Amino acid sequence: MTIKYDFSGYRVLVTGGTSGIGLSAAGMYRDAGADVVITGTKPRENYDVDLSGFSFKQMDLEDNASIDAVAKNVSAEGGLDVLVNNAGLAFASQGLDEHDPDVFARAIQMHLTGVYRLSHGLVDRLEESKLPGGGAIVNIASVTSFMGVDVTLGYGAAKTGILGLIRGMAVDLGKRNIRVNAVAAGLTQTGMTSIMFDNSEWTDPVLKRTPLQRLGKPDDIAGAVLFASSSAAQWMTGQALVIDGGFTIFG
Repeated sequence: MTIKYDFSGYRVLVTGGTSGIGLSAAGMYRDAGADVVITGTKPRENYDVDLSGFSFKQMDLEDNASIDAVAKNVSAEGGLDVLVNNAGLAFASQGLDEHDPDVFARAIQMHLTGVYRLSHGLVDRLEESKLPGGGAIVNIASVTSFMGVDVTLGYGAAKTGILGLIRGMAVDLGKRNIRVNAVAAGLTQTGMTSIMFDNSEWTDPVLKRTPLQRLGKPDDIAGAVLFASSSAAQWMTGQALVIDGGFTIFG
């Protein structure tokens, strides 16, 4: 995908930047000139992909102390212009039942409470941004923000909560020159969703109701993330861009 944005001189934090959508977005920001920091749950050396173009922080969204430490560390190192809250996990893909209250609670912590906690911890730095349109927070939502999927009960509840979160934060932080938006991803081929892509019982019905007749790629979502944080979207806040090949508009 051709990079059309210039983030030279700006600093970006992408959570979950070691794979999938996060890695794609981190690479696009880097190629657009940004100083990119990524997070992962494991030590840097435990990843098989080349992360040499990024600064790295280890963070676990299920551990509040870990979240706070990253926010404090990133803030101490200097400014921050863009925060991309991408990290997450579909627990169902790990064979866990999201109807179990404990698993449900983990999904909410990882995809909603942790997202807010990290954002809150970085607001002061984002407020200082000289990025056209101000500092930017982009959260990854999902088509499950708009529709029910029984096996991803906790994930879907959290991603629906993201819609309320961006609206409330957009109202609250607009006066501090910070924009807050989301990109709602359709079924996208990543390591997290590989179990679904390998099962035609999942993919065939999705393709049948997708007007663009293909499933998503990480770059499809990452491109929208860059747009939402760029000067091209400097008058946009509190919005969710649905990138799903038309899946959610099919009647």
